[in-house]
Amino acid sequence: MTSVVTPLSPGPQPAAAEPIEHGGGLDAARRRFPQAPGPWIDLSTGVSPRAYPLPQIAPDAWTRLPDADALNAMEKAAAAAYRAPAGLAVVAGAGTQAFIQCLPRLFPARRVASFGFTYAEHLASWLAAGAQTSVAVTLDELAAVDVGIVVNPNNPDGRLTSPRQLIELAQRMAARGGMLIVDEAFIDFTPGASVAPMAGGNVVVLRSFGKAYGLPGLRLGFALCDASMARTLRAALGPWNVSGPALAVGAAALTDAAWLEESRAMLGDAACRLDCLLRAAGFGVIGGTSLFRLAAHDDAASWFERLGRSGILARRFPERPKWLRFGLPRAPHEWERLSAALGVD
Repeated sequence: MTSVVTPLSPGPQPAAAEPIEHGGGLDAARRRFPQAPGPWIDLSTGVSPRAYPLPQIAPDAWTRLPDADALNAMEKAAAAAYRAPAGLAVVAGAGTQAFIQCLPRLFPARRVASFGFTYAEHLASWLAAGAQTSVAVTLDELAAVDVGIVVNPNNPDGRLTSPRQLIELAQRMAARGGMLIVDEAFIDFTPGASVAPMAGGNVVVLRSFGKAYGLPGLRLGFALCDASMARTLRAALGPWNVSGPALAVGAAALTDAAWLEESRAMLGDAACRLDCLLRAAGFGVIGGTSLFRLAAHDDAASWFERLGRSGILARRFPERPKWLRFGLPRAPHEWERLSAALGVD
């Protein structure tokens, strides 16, 4: 696929948007529920409860600026892990959020749409850059815009769009000079669903490191794109945008396929266990991934409060008041506390 992405002049700058509510934020939870027992159990993020064991990090990773060889080595490890085809560049950054906020400034567009209700930072970033944003219900609607965004698996409901469908969509968009962004932040445990092995041209694939490897504080993510876009992204990110320790940890983890496969099996079992708990408490399980489950309840707001008073933070959605998203507990005592809070024996 040949890249045909053409920068477009943005429209008028909109007023600043309201802050987006995210998972995490235990400091705010502690203020809201000051009498809650500790330690808090944070189930509001889609981060693996099984963290990759940190390798021995050379002292000079802390005392020297990151060097180009270390960056190249880690990006090659990412390319192999994500099965990127020859010619597809891999650009490392400080988490996928860095790319989500950077892309609208580098490739301005008039009309941008996401596929369904999804991670809100995507459209917020394009809106801030002056684009007209909307939510597409079908892929056909997405094909008609300048930039289309598909989060795959979708956050928060886990909806999957097949690689074949995505490539067909990208081809339709390419004929109009459009760009397709596929955010694969939660795809590590369903690698067969990744579009990365077939990507190129007008497709940008975003991959997160911290979620699957349980190390979100490391701030590491990748953009897979054609060489021309990669040069633009690297110039915008500037030198040393990934820390030396992150380069060392990323290179070790991305070459440890056995560890990731062990996590896939363990987390799959844990997700099934969580589904059973939620159903026993009267929730309807809508979907999710191996890292989080989305559930619905007519009285979800009361459940959020009840869990908060028990020192357990779930993810709520102001736009969907009947929904709560749950990450996976880390240890047996956390499972016990969650069961007790849900009133499930």
